[in-house]
Amino acid sequence: MTDLRIAIAGLGAIGRTLARRLHEGLPGLALGAVAARDAGKAQAWLASQGIACPVVALEDLPRHADLAVECAPAALLDRICVPMLEAGRQVMVLSCGALLPRPDLVELARARGGRIIVPTGALLGLDAVAAAAEGEIYSVQMTTRKPPRGLAGAPYLAANGISVEGLTEAKRVFAGSAREAAAGFPANVNVVAALALAGIGPDRTRIEIWADPAVTRNCHTIAVEADSARFTLSIENVPSENPKTGRIVALSVVAALRKLSAPLRVGT
Repeated sequence: MTDLRIAIAGLGAIGRTLARRLHEGLPGLALGAVAARDAGKAQAWLASQGIACPVVALEDLPRHADLAVECAPAALLDRICVPMLEAGRQVMVLSCGALLPRPDLVELARARGGRIIVPTGALLGLDAVAAAAEGEIYSVQMTTRKPPRGLAGAPYLAANGISVEGLTEAKRVFAGSAREAAAGFPANVNVVAALALAGIGPDRTRIEIWADPAVTRNCHTIAVEADSARFTLSIENVPSENPKTGRIVALSVVAALRKLSAPLRVGT
């Protein structure tokens, strides 16, 4: 069998972890290409790691890969997804909040035989939520608590004049729908977009976001009420070198990629 060629779009904290893992070897997978904003810097980093891999433009990814993993700013989602989906390829999307206003990408995947994959990422319980959604879910509530620096710079905070500097106690900075949260915090709460896509959609899924100086981890709790089950799940994620993203996100991508060619697949 031919290895599935994987491209990495974006070589930040997540992309670098993924490149190392693919270089070390994942059964049935091969690193086909990397795309990065600074091609020279990316090539230098790859060389320092002993990774032989071409650095290409986003538009050229379909020539080098069967699946591209999006590890880039949400603003680049279109440039990554459209060429891959037009070619009938697959895209693993981490900036899934940017998918909410883009149903056309799903339609493009359907029309061209491509596929969009959203990994579990920094959340947990998506299997349970997806299963419950096969019945009736009455409500989904999420609460996110992050160190203030993990929320700094979010467009919603800037637009509403909300400061998270110098906090001495927890401050609720947002309460609303998953759709509103994804638009206002595009680099901070992709988890709620994944939750919404797995369950009852972005308008019925609710979230509160807190800037909490007492926490050192990115903390998420979801509470689901359904006709099949009632459950509450919590996770505390260690931030990566990028404080907006947990270390577990890159590992979730690795786990999702393993499933693509594994002889035994556990989970929905």
